[in-house]
Amino acid sequence: MPVKLIGSRGELELRERMGGKSMMNMAVLMLLLGVTVVTAAMSHDYGDALTKSILFFEGQRSGKLPSNQRMNWRKDSALRDGSDIGMDMVGGYYDAGDNVKFHFPMAFTTTLLAWSIVEFGESMGSDLEHALEALRWGTDYFLKATSKPGMVVAQVGDPISDHTCWERPEDMDTLRTTYVVNQTHPGSEVSAEIAAALAASSIVFKDKDKRYSSVLLQRASQVFDFANNYQGSYNESIGRGACPFYCDFNGYHDELIWGAAWLSKATQDPKYWDYVVKNMATLGGSIFEFGWDSKHSGINIIVSPKVMSSSGSSFITNADSFVCSLLPESPTKSVTYSPGGLMFKPGGCNLQHATALSFLLIVYSRYLQVANRSVHCGSVVATPSRLVEVAKTQVDYILGSNPLGMSYMVGYGPKFPQRIHHRGSSLPSMSTFHKHIGCHDGNSYLATKMPNRNVLVGAIVGGPDNNDQFLDSRLNVSQSEPATYFNAPLVGALAFFKGGK
Repeated sequence: MPVKLIGSRGELELRERMGGKSMMNMAVLMLLLGVTVVTAAMSHDYGDALTKSILFFEGQRSGKLPSNQRMNWRKDSALRDGSDIGMDMVGGYYDAGDNVKFHFPMAFTTTLLAWSIVEFGESMGSDLEHALEALRWGTDYFLKATSKPGMVVAQVGDPISDHTCWERPEDMDTLRTTYVVNQTHPGSEVSAEIAAALAASSIVFKDKDKRYSSVLLQRASQVFDFANNYQGSYNESIGRGACPFYCDFNGYHDELIWGAAWLSKATQDPKYWDYVVKNMATLGGSIFEFGWDSKHSGINIIVSPKVMSSSGSSFITNADSFVCSLLPESPTKSVTYSPGGLMFKPGGCNLQHATALSFLLIVYSRYLQVANRSVHCGSVVATPSRLVEVAKTQVDYILGSNPLGMSYMVGYGPKFPQRIHHRGSSLPSMSTFHKHIGCHDGNSYLATKMPNRNVLVGAIVGGPDNNDQFLDSRLNVSQSEPATYFNAPLVGALAFFKGGK
């Protein structure tokens, strides 16, 4: 079995075994021994990374851009969204490198951005104002999407039409179909996730804008009731709009519980807590998953402070098991790690897992610290500080502490991806090229090996493979495409480390 030496202690032991020989000889011995090489720690400017991770959201904005827009190569776009059904659906975010507004992952992004501010807003300094602007850009949009009783707008933009073209959002002439879920064609997952986003955001704005917070919370309650009373998946209701792009593979019951958990936290109304307890007992699926499709681990973490002192609580048992599934030294670890130390789960775009799961580790470490608890993984005892250490290795890897010395945050550090799979970034800005670029006119910009014309500062891309290799190419979609839900949890993690915790 390979020996894994992590950190200064392992390095010291290896030096002793080498008798003080050169680092080159040490590296050779490490390979002969089957040692997993972990890149030496390097210093990172978490404040700079935080600033850029929030700035990224300005590059994803849809609609009429504000006068204080800092990502100034972007311009107004999609100003007629919603007109096909007589609604104003201008605004919101493009989720990734295309020009569709997928509300399911957009709502998850909004929930995680709100949670990041709830937990770590005090460490954001001057970036807090921009984080609040990014959050409100999402919540203002979801108030529009839920403005008519008995229905929720689930998506704007035909993905088949959009993905056929490589054009700037400012030039779009693709189908901007508005997809709706209602009482006869339900969409509990997208509706409940929007409810969670609005409820979490109401907590953020409670002490900053009470009227707005009240509006968000009232709407969250209404949308949750709609999601719960008219249950069903948007997979069937909006068909090709959802699948195969953001199919809900995991079912919608976790989103209903997730929404209720956030409403419980925001309102303290016992009916929401009762809903969580009753329905969590019968929820299927893996307790180790967390992302835009699965909320299981997030539910256990968010409710854990409420039951931390309860003996035998299944929420705490599950939260602890989640931690044990991630720690490298845990006997019940279910993830793998690359030779350079990056956490891996099955599927592409792996950094979505590294950012989301690291965020949960940090949040849970804080809850454990308050309760003076540790996590027991068989004979391994993980203190709150150990959870932070593991999360820090992931954040540092993303920022450049990896075998390639590559920052996977665009615009951070001396070496970062230059050819990301992103239409607006790769095509010339309206500021410099005023003529319309049609559907297929941008194909040459997709195919070129030249760097992108515009730097999408702060974007986290899909990241390297499980051997720490990365092909910097727009055609390498799973590795080179950014997405809002990669960034949202990282905002919280970076704020935590910026605060020197």
